[in-house]
Parts: sequence; structure tokens; C-alpha cells
Amino acid sequence: MPYPTRTPRSTPSGDGREPLARKWSYLFGAAVVVPLTRDELDRELRHHLDVLCAALHAEPFAARPVEEVGERLVALGHVGEGGLRVTVEVLGKGLPALPEFQPVERHAQRVVLGLGALSCGFLAANRRAVFEQQEAVQASLLKAVRDVRWHLRESEARFEEVVTSSTSGVLLVDLDGRLARTNAAVTDILGYTAGELAGRTLLDLVHPDSAKHLAEALRGLVTGGPERIRQAQRLLRKNGDTARITLTASLLRDETGAPAHFVAVVEDGTELALLRAELHRQALHDLSTGLPNRQFFTTHLEGALRRADPVRGVTLLHLGLDAFGLVCNGLGRAAGERLLVHVAQRLKAVFAREQAMIARLGFDEFAVLVENTATTPDVGTTVAELNRELSEPVYLDGCGLAVTASVGVVRRPPADASPDDVLRAAEQALRRARTHRRGQWELFDPDRDLVERETDRLAVSLPGALEEGRFTARYTPVVALAGGALAGVSARLRHQLPDGGEVAHDRCVALAERTGLILALGEWHLSTSCGQVAWWRQSGFAGTLHVPLTRHQCCDADLVRRVRRVLGGTGLPADRLEVGVPVGVLTEPDAVDNLTVLAELGVGTSLDDFGLGPDDLAAVADLPIRRVRVARRVAARQPAGGDDHLAHLVSPVAGAGAEVVVDGVTTPEQAAWWRAAGATTATGPLYGEDRAPHALTSAIRAG
Repeated sequence: MPYPTRTPRSTPSGDGREPLARKWSYLFGAAVVVPLTRDELDRELRHHLDVLCAALHAEPFAARPVEEVGERLVALGHVGEGGLRVTVEVLGKGLPALPEFQPVERHAQRVVLGLGALSCGFLAANRRAVFEQQEAVQASLLKAVRDVRWHLRESEARFEEVVTSSTSGVLLVDLDGRLARTNAAVTDILGYTAGELAGRTLLDLVHPDSAKHLAEALRGLVTGGPERIRQAQRLLRKNGDTARITLTASLLRDETGAPAHFVAVVEDGTELALLRAELHRQALHDLSTGLPNRQFFTTHLEGALRRADPVRGVTLLHLGLDAFGLVCNGLGRAAGERLLVHVAQRLKAVFAREQAMIARLGFDEFAVLVENTATTPDVGTTVAELNRELSEPVYLDGCGLAVTASVGVVRRPPADASPDDVLRAAEQALRRARTHRRGQWELFDPDRDLVERETDRLAVSLPGALEEGRFTARYTPVVALAGGALAGVSARLRHQLPDGGEVAHDRCVALAERTGLILALGEWHLSTSCGQVAWWRQSGFAGTLHVPLTRHQCCDADLVRRVRRVLGGTGLPADRLEVGVPVGVLTEPDAVDNLTVLAELGVGTSLDDFGLGPDDLAAVADLPIRRVRVARRVAARQPAGGDDHLAHLVSPVAGAGAEVVVDGVTTPEQAAWWRAAGATTATGPLYGEDRAPHALTSAIRAG
């Protein structure tokens, strides 16, 4: 290892010490391990060399300072014999070569005495260090022994406490099978006292049918079999009963490793078995009514379908309580739960004579599976009897409550049908029964179900269609009856299906209303059509844009904000936009507020599907309505001549300051009749139905 370059320190009597100290440091550091860097070790040994040389020059010679140098070498760390050997060799050769110890013959004796004193100090210090290490090791061993004994006593005390207080029975059994010790839990399980158990064998307490099996297992522990056995056993109680327990036994050995005792732990499984049974029952039954739940019912349905009579089959009734939510809201959930219990009892009474399972499926829904026989009444009779039973009031919290049930019915489903499909079919039938009436029943119709499932599939796919750009806007011309000029357009939606088909506007908005997409889809429609008309205005189009809204859109709290955002984004003037609203929505305060604010912004409002009835005419007079659109059904009844009662109804609309738009004009004669009656504009097959934007662009540019 190369030495670092340094400038030697010069002392009056220290010429040559620096190289000697570095050599000593280099060889010393290679022979021993000390916690010093090379520079630190160089400085330390140079200091010791200076002390040593000073002692050799002193008169008279004193050995103690040199011995202290040896002691300090030991104190540097793990020095040992290797460090002393290197030190004696380096100094034995190097000191006589120093200029300050010339001539050698004069100082040789002092150098020898110095090296001897250094060795004595080194060995004495090294011996003391060894003794101190031995004493430390001895003290550590003594502490370890004390700790082991303390932990052993603590472990024994803990074991004793665990055994004494354990709720599991613990038995210490000798190799002959006799009970050497038992805890209190064993006496509680078996009913014996500790004195009565003394002297008995473990096999005396085991039921005779399983005693032989336990004896063989215990012998296997002794002969080197498994380390532990675990068996379900029956122990004989003092009163003659049987305790079902789980016994776990292992072998204890003495200090020589020879078998000494068995230790057996007994867990009483009686309460655990009861608890498991109760938890299993709760997992498969409704907590409020005690009836089977959906999981249990589905499993039962699967078996019933397989074993059903091939001719009569089974009948599944899915019941929904009508107005049950009103009961919970008006009287509280507790009253609703008690009503459910009453309904469950009534259902049991109705189907008491049938082989039937009754289950609660959800909030207000029950299911009844009847395995039909020759005496099973028809569905109509059963539902009528059911509603008669439920119509008898039950008094809860001073209120006489009675409910009716709507029922979906599946008769004789195929034996290979899955339970989930049968339950879904009954649920669909119940939904149809609840659509327009209460207290009625509906039989599952597979053909109708296919149509409804396709409709539902289409409805739930609308968000993806909007994201993928499969919606387009079409435009219906609105034509002036006087002259035939294009007065405006009415925007309509189209949904392009992947197979090339199309879904028309009315069905699009109906499906969007069902799924909640109507607000997002309506804003897209409004923005797209406003942008198109704003572009047409650059070509000279001066007409208005009519965008029909649904009831949900009219009552939307953000309708005004949506319209303002679209107008600001497209640049279409507010007076060029006209929103169409259904007449029936004008009874909604939120809708009236929205239309009033839009009118203040300059946006026009038209009453769509206008029927020319008294209520419709009153709405025109009371609200800021710009136009009314006569419904197609009304326009279709326009007579060929004679009766002019429709014409007389147009005048009040005009008198209220609104224009009349006729929807569904098919012939020139019909157009002339409505023009004479006072209508201003019209739409319909005579002028062209929904068109793509490019189909109207040329007509708009032609003016």
C-alpha cells in the first residue's frame, strides 16, 4: 500500500522518526484491526515513537513511560500477538538505525531495555483485557441463566393460568390412560367433580362406540405416529347425556425424550353446533318474516323444476305489495316490518293446502312456488283469494292497514330452465302488471318478453352510442302556408344502429327518458342543431329552429343554463331558437319557471301536441307562448268540408298572440283549409319529412 505524500516534521532530535513511524503504521495496520484511518494511525504511532525515544534518552532510564506505550497499543483495538510481533520487529531494526541513537554500541542497551519494557506493558495490558472479557462473558452467562429460570417460572405460571381459566377442558393423562389432572372446564362439561374424576381413565369417559378408535390413536402417538391427533368424540356426562366434543391430544416427553404423559384438550361443540345451525338458518331466511330468502328459494326452485310433474309442472308467483312504500314513509319502517309479518302469515294461510314454498325476495316482494296437483286452483282464483285475504285490515299503531298485491306469474316453465331465468321471467311479468294498474296479475309472455328485452338492450346501449357518435340530427321543413316559403326547421333525433337500421326521434327520447340519458342527449341535440342553423344563417337562412323537449328536460333545474351555454357557443341569436314543450308539462311549476326565464332571454316557446281544447287555450293565454303546434291526430280529423268547428278554435289562439303551426299536412287541400282557418305554417309529408342537413342546404341557399 503506497504511503500518502507528506512533508516530514523536523525536530531537533527526531531526524528519521517520520519514515520509521509510517513503516510501523503500515505493517501494524496490515497485521491487526483497529478502528482508525491510516492518517489517524500514522499520527498515533508517531506520538508513541516520540514518547519511546524520549524515554530512551532520559537519565536515569525509567521503564514506566515505555510500558504505557505498550498499554496504549493494546487499547487501540484487537491488536493481539501479531501487533506486538510487528512492533518489536519494526522498532528493533528501526531504532538503532536512527541518527539520534548513533553510535549503536552506546545506545544498544537502552534500546533493548525499551523494547523489553514495551513488551511487558503490552502483555500486562493484554492479560487484563482478556480477564475483563472473561468476566463480561461470565456475567452474561449468569444473567442468561437467571433470565431462563425466570422465563421458565413465568411460562409455567402462565400455563397454569391458561389451563385453570380456559373454557376448554384440559386433561393430563398418564401413559396408562388414567387422569392425572383436569381443569374446571372438564368438570363443567361432564358434570363430575375433580374428586370423582380422580382414578378414572380417559376411555371410561368416552362413548363405547368410539373408545377403541381413540385408544389406537393414543398408541400411535407413543409409537412414533403423528405428533397430534384431533377427533370428534362423544363424552359421557354424569347425568347420562352425551356431550359432543372435539378432542385434541399430544404426547409430552420428559427431559430424556421418553414419553411421559398425554395432554388432551376438549372443546365442547354443543353450543357451537347450535350457533352454526342458527347462523345457517339466518343466512337462508329473512330476519323480519322468518321466510326463506332469495338464496334458499333459488336452490329450492332448481330442485322443484327437476322433479316437477311433466304435465302439471310448477307455477311461480312473484308478488309485489302495492303502496308499501307509503306505509313505511307514513308510519315508519317498524310498522312496515310488522305489516310484512302479517302478509307472510296471510300467504301461508292462502297456500296452506298446496305444496308450496313462500319466500321474501326483497323490499316489498314475495315469491310463491306451487308444485301443481290436480286440485290446484287456477291463477285467477288464487290471486283473487290472495287479495281478499290481504284486504282485511290489520291494526298497527291505531291505523287499520290493508294492501293489495300485483302478481307476475310463470306457469309450467321448462324443466331444463335455470332458476335465474324463471325468476327473471316472473319479475318481468310483475313489472308489466304494475305498469298501469294495481292488484292485478300478468302472465309471462315469452314473445312479448323478447320484444321488451330488445327494447331494454337498446335503451342501455344509448350512452355508448352517444359516445361513439351514432346519433345524428335531422331537420323537418316548416313551410309558410301563404306562399310556401321555408319559414324554419324542426330538429329531430336519429340513432344509427350498427346493423344499418335507424331509431326515430320519438323512440330515441322515450328510451333516453327511461335510462336518465335524456339531459345529456338533449343538450347534445340542442347544441348540434343550433350550430347547424347558425351555419345556415351565413347562407341567408332567416328562419327559426324548433327543438322539441321532453317533460324531464322542461323541468330540469339547469335548462336555462344549458340553453345559454349552447347559444353562446354556437352564436345563434336567442330569438331564432324555439323550444317545444308538451302541453301537459305546463302544470309543473319548475317547467313554467324555466319557460318564463327563457322568454325573457328572447327564446321562443311552442306548445307541441296541441289539441285545441279549453285547457290548451288557457295555457296560451296565461304563458309567454310564441306558437302552438296542432297535433297530427287533430290535423288528421280535419274535414273535407262542412263542419268548421276546428277553424273556430284557431281564432282564440291567434287572439292570444300566438301563431298556429299544423303538424302532419298531407295534401294541398288540407293546407288550403288550414290557411283559411288562420294557421300560418305547417309541416308534414306534403313538404317533406326529416332530412339530413345536406338535403336542406341547397334549398336554403336557393332562398
